[in-house]
Amino acid sequence: MRASSHFPRNFLACACTFALSACVGTSTRVLPVDAQPGDGVASVQIAEAFVGTAVPDAEIDSLATWLTPDGDTWVIVSAKQAAQVFVYEGDTGRLLQRAGEPGALQRPNGIATFGDVLLVIERDGGRIQMLSLPDFAPMGSFGEGLLALPYGLWLNETAPGDVDVYVTDSYQHGGAVPPLDQLGQRVRRFRLRIDEDPIRAWAIDAFGGTDETSALRRVESIAGDAAFNRLIVAEEHPDYRSAGPLIFTLDGRYTGAHLGEGLFQGDPEGIALYECPSGNGYWIATDQSDTGNRFHVFDRASLAYLGSFHGEQVTSTDGIALHPFASERFPYGVLYVAHDDAAIAAFDWRDIADALNLWLDCPE
Repeated sequence: MRASSHFPRNFLACACTFALSACVGTSTRVLPVDAQPGDGVASVQIAEAFVGTAVPDAEIDSLATWLTPDGDTWVIVSAKQAAQVFVYEGDTGRLLQRAGEPGALQRPNGIATFGDVLLVIERDGGRIQMLSLPDFAPMGSFGEGLLALPYGLWLNETAPGDVDVYVTDSYQHGGAVPPLDQLGQRVRRFRLRIDEDPIRAWAIDAFGGTDETSALRRVESIAGDAAFNRLIVAEEHPDYRSAGPLIFTLDGRYTGAHLGEGLFQGDPEGIALYECPSGNGYWIATDQSDTGNRFHVFDRASLAYLGSFHGEQVTSTDGIALHPFASERFPYGVLYVAHDDAAIAAFDWRDIADALNLWLDCPE
């Protein structure tokens, strides 16, 4: 199985032997910009590098990237209504293929890659499918009997060949949010033994807050940062979403902190980490809306808010994927985002860094 690096060609490692906190620098803060009318949160407009081929009624949701053996970038997305996954060319946004027979996946949602394995959540199937790349051949599934309404997932390699899969589960009680004391399994964790054939999977645990401050009422997106022991879970319930995504530890303890508290006006959706070996980097979180769709940026270490941007065309963004690998089109990486349920779009990292006064390369 081909292993893939997590870092771009340009990234610099921290050349010191101190603890991680001693290596972490302070990212440059965004310069003041004029606030948008409405909620008053400043947002810089950035032109999209491209807006890809639209597929009406596909209901494109989540994104993942994969480097082909030839070094090309694929953007693989879940298409909920089409019940397939779509593959786009990373440098142009051209639709390359629709993988799988129409209807083969039961409302696919969260999606991720690890090596040559693609994981796809089937919300209506209550499971996670595993497909091989690049042929999309079935490799088995897991989660049956434990997952009710799974949505998002995040992968964390804990040892060579061992991958923890964190899955959000928005199970309901009579069609509504369950009582607080029943919300203790909003995130479920599985372990995969990737190097075994067939891949072996088993459940480890489940967690979630059961009081007013820690409860996850409506969950979808999830992402983590093992270096800082953080698991960020988006809260989409309209009565609680403005508080921002909740932050847990990797073993499921609520930290009492939120990402971007007070900034989110729409649904907190796709979350991505720009990850430097030194511990520096950025979090990017989607503030989804069909009128005022934005992306908030935070310092990785301190979680300080650094600024927001929006596109010229992109709207109603669900999933996002930060692809840090250098390519001819995007020598410093690229942020891919879902656009209006029908296409993907791309923002060149050079444009994001310039607009928000961020690091172009990782600082040492």
